[in-house]
Amino acid sequence: MNRRTAVAVGLALTTGLALTACSSDSVPRLEVTGAFMPQPVSDMAAGFLLVKNSGGTADRLTSVTSSLSDNVSIHETKNNTMRMVTSFEVPAGGELDLERGGNHIMFTELKQQPKRGETVSVELHFEKADPITVDIPVKETTYNPKKQ
Repeated sequence: MNRRTAVAVGLALTTGLALTACSSDSVPRLEVTGAFMPQPVSDMAAGFLLVKNSGGTADRLTSVTSSLSDNVSIHETKNNTMRMVTSFEVPAGGELDLERGGNHIMFTELKQQPKRGETVSVELHFEKADPITVDIPVKETTYNPKKQ
């Protein structure tokens, strides 16, 4: 192999490695854990979960859909006031924590009352990442893993 060919091969390998590193870092890598729904006592329910992003790029949770309700929204809680929002950031290398007393998924006009021990399937929609389907376990009404 002559010097020119060796330099060209080295440059191609270096460029390929750099592009691979960039492309794997340029996408969000999302994982959902800790999902739960307290058993609803009316025609409304709330869902809670943690979205971890181990990727090098931020993403946004833009909506949630479920067969449990045609009216599923995401809500922010600030100063004890709840309001619907259009999205939540999932920071690069960080997490979005939807928890009791804080930001959450809100289901209104439930089509049925899920009972403790059942699961509710939801699909989380993101700005960049593919949708993620999560089976949320229904827990007792007072369930709060942060206080256990």
